[in-house]
Amino acid sequence: MQIQSLGIAGAGAWGTALAMQAARAGLATTLWARRPEAAAAIAASRENADYLPGATLPPEVAVTGRLADALAADAVLYVQPAQYLRAFCAAARDVWRTGAPLVLCAKGIELDSGLLLTDLAAEALPQAAVAVLSGPSFAGEVAAGLPTAVVVASPDSALNETLMQALSHGAFRPYGSLDPVGVELAGAAKNVLAIACGIIMGRGLGENARAALVTRGLAELARLAHALGGRAETMLGLAGVGDVVLTCNSMKSRNASLGFELGRGRTLSEILSERRSVAEGVPTAAALERLAARLKVDMPIAGTVAAILAGRAEIDQAIRDLLARPLKHEG
Repeated sequence: MQIQSLGIAGAGAWGTALAMQAARAGLATTLWARRPEAAAAIAASRENADYLPGATLPPEVAVTGRLADALAADAVLYVQPAQYLRAFCAAARDVWRTGAPLVLCAKGIELDSGLLLTDLAAEALPQAAVAVLSGPSFAGEVAAGLPTAVVVASPDSALNETLMQALSHGAFRPYGSLDPVGVELAGAAKNVLAIACGIIMGRGLGENARAALVTRGLAELARLAHALGGRAETMLGLAGVGDVVLTCNSMKSRNASLGFELGRGRTLSEILSERRSVAEGVPTAAALERLAARLKVDMPIAGTVAAILAGRAEIDQAIRDLLARPLKHEG
């Protein structure tokens, strides 16, 4: 398999940044925007003013409002919100070429079904060769060409190598993994941890509390990854610790900043009404809570975030409840 062209399904900040990186890597790149008027505006100005202002798209990136144009590429990166994946697969099913790679760059779990996105894609678009791209990667820094390391994961080592070689260029360094479950779960669940860390910061509870929350949160993710057949040690890599360090320590993170506003006392509806971009941790928290309950995995931090977001718990009492849990040994 050789990848010479790449379709980017989704023209948010991350999709735009990945399109810029693909063009730097010498790939014929097509960026698809769901709204035709957005595609026209980006194509005319060569800037995604709504989601990634200040970054100029290279002339090698074609911008389109027709999904079929992006699907004609050798491989497709899916960069829309996680909850749109099923609809994307339905739209792509009749024209997808058997064996063509679908690389999932969204970070979430389908809320209605509780499926990981790799399982959803395998069910809804079975002719695709599915891989995951995740890791610590703010879109603006990738667009600017700053050093970034990510993970490409699938059970197929040859597919991983092909995708790594295709995307690698300059300061953008992909690593490979044979654990798509662990990589995907880490990418999804770290958004929930980022909301929790934002709440800690917004409440002014200190750095000790945030460090403890991140550490115990990673232990929760390791337990869930093991229950799903993934590798607990993946949580110590780029998709786990790497992405958690990034998103739990910066107000550039949509999820951490949302948690910060919650911690300051604002309501979720107020915060979301002011935002154009999606904070994936909001639907993921509810999906994660259900998944943990089904698998009988103890995830008190994720469950607490889900309860706060759903209005079932008040923040200060929820924190007191976490601190009052029975003492236990680490591990």
